[in-house]
Amino acid sequence: MARIRVLVVDDHRIFAESLAAALAAEPDVDVAAAGSGPAALRCLERGAAEGRRFDVLLVDAELGAGPPGAAPARAVPDDGEGAVDGISLVAGVRRVQPAVRTVVLAERDDPQRAALALQAGASGWVAKDCSLQRLLAVVRGVLRDETHLPPALLTGVLRELTAARKHRTDSERLVESLTPREREVLRCMVAGLGRKAVAERLFLSPHTVRTHMQNVLGKLGVHSTLAAVALARRAGVGPAEALPVSVPAPVLAGDVVERGGQPA
Repeated sequence: MARIRVLVVDDHRIFAESLAAALAAEPDVDVAAAGSGPAALRCLERGAAEGRRFDVLLVDAELGAGPPGAAPARAVPDDGEGAVDGISLVAGVRRVQPAVRTVVLAERDDPQRAALALQAGASGWVAKDCSLQRLLAVVRGVLRDETHLPPALLTGVLRELTAARKHRTDSERLVESLTPREREVLRCMVAGLGRKAVAERLFLSPHTVRTHMQNVLGKLGVHSTLAAVALARRAGVGPAEALPVSVPAPVLAGDVVERGGQPA
């Protein structure tokens, strides 16, 4: 009998342990529990290293939410520590172990968050108060590459996904209006670089970078760097990659290059 390895990820310990115990009673299920996003990533890494990869993650939709007024959870951190929200964990797992299927467990129906979960790579969204048999059916279904959503959520999720696609298309069209140099500057902005750092990265003067940034904001129809970065991410624009120190970036016509404080 092929065994299914399941990892329950929930920061409510009693719920996580109770669900893990119920799943472990099934003859073909091996189960473990993790109380946070970083702990889940460590479990996945350890399982892969030991040749015992997990097949399915059951992730709390409110993972890392904490009590009212607490600091919001963040995306999967590079140091492996800190609070991580459920949707970011889904995206992180998809990135590091794409073969693992994820199912989000939610206390309430939320079409917007369910759509975000699917976009992040989740294969299902299930109510926490569903029956064990229903949950097991979803677990086995996602391993057959099925996507599971409650019927009541389907219309709302489709509406959210359609709207997200429209926003992405609109954003892509705006980004395409930029010149190649402006797109490179935008990628530097997505990477979180300030004007001086962009100037050093692209071998431009700070004044030229300022002009490019103003042009980017104008063409994208936004008024701040944060808004430009949000639009760029919707359009699928990633951050600029590090350039080799010994290889300067190519200089396009019209750019002013400074070296040693003097225009080249």
